[in-house]
Amino acid sequence: MRTHYDEGIMNDTASTGELPTQTFAWGTLQWLCNSAIFPGTTQTVGICHLFAGCSNPAHYHPNCEEILYVQTGHGKHLLGEEWVDVAPGSVVRIPVGLKHKLTNESDETMITLIVFSSGDRQTTFLEE
Repeated sequence: MRTHYDEGIMNDTASTGELPTQTFAWGTLQWLCNSAIFPGTTQTVGICHLFAGCSNPAHYHPNCEEILYVQTGHGKHLLGEEWVDVAPGSVVRIPVGLKHKLTNESDETMITLIVFSSGDRQTTFLEE
């Protein structure tokens, strides 16, 4: 990772090979940008790989909204109490505090780009 200064403005760069990946039974989360990687940022950006036939746990984010963009795979996303279908090209906005859960119904790994409105994304997991 590198920090650059252009006209007194700081900007950061990194390669995905040097960024952290979290691994779970249901898939992986690789963080591309957050306040731990780039101090001072006001956003969190990541890539989620959701394994075929799996779901992430129901949860909500008390301090930020989330935007999810489906790149590959298809399934459904629980938003509050309503399930919505998702497929490549789907964009889902998840308001602050809304319970949600993503389920991959395809035979391939679902890949999504996830963006949060805080550099310090917080998550509260719910029991099902």
